[in-house]
Amino acid sequence: MADIIELKATDLAAMLCSRVCHDLINPIGAIGNGLEVLSDPAQGEMAEGARDLIASAAKQSRAKLEFARLAYGASSTAGTDIDTRECERVARILFEIEKADLEWNVPLILLPKHKAKLFMNMLLIAAGSVPRGGQVRASITGPAGAEKFEFTSKSDPEKRQKTLVPSGSAGLLSGMPEEGSVDARGIQPFYTGLLARMTDMELNIGLENEMFFFTAIPQAKAEAAE
Repeated sequence: MADIIELKATDLAAMLCSRVCHDLINPIGAIGNGLEVLSDPAQGEMAEGARDLIASAAKQSRAKLEFARLAYGASSTAGTDIDTRECERVARILFEIEKADLEWNVPLILLPKHKAKLFMNMLLIAAGSVPRGGQVRASITGPAGAEKFEFTSKSDPEKRQKTLVPSGSAGLLSGMPEEGSVDARGIQPFYTGLLARMTDMELNIGLENEMFFFTAIPQAKAEAAE
């Protein structure tokens, strides 16, 4: 059995920074292009399109930064818990730029910081299971300290796109990717698996009856169920 990959803190930080830069480079570049058009008197007829481009790119940038701050960064440094209302606020901003719709079934509770990060990173993977649109359902159940995270999704049948498990995610989540190594492209699901191990949560991901499922349950409950 392969060993779980252990990244140095510097390598993990560098890869997460690369991931954030990758997410932001296109919308930030679009803002720059739009501003160039607006500053050129010879392209006045393109001004309206440039303004629309800037507005759209700014919306994408904000959504990605808000998500990165909560899911990867220190975020609420004033305490060790994060209110699920903050998770919902960021999730809804993110889904304004995603093609899927979000159904949020999460109680108003405080989650330990790393568990909140785990939940948000799981949400991003769930969104990736319906890349052309569909419905993503996010829920938290169970008593405080023993919460179960559950995501399901299904593609919009009119889009003629199958619901899928994001490529390579199962291996990256386990810390044992098929390639035997992890890079910036796979760091987000790898980080999700790392958070699960840090919080003693067991992950399960797959497809059943053309529906994507992704769960995290406390390790003690998982062992008791075996």
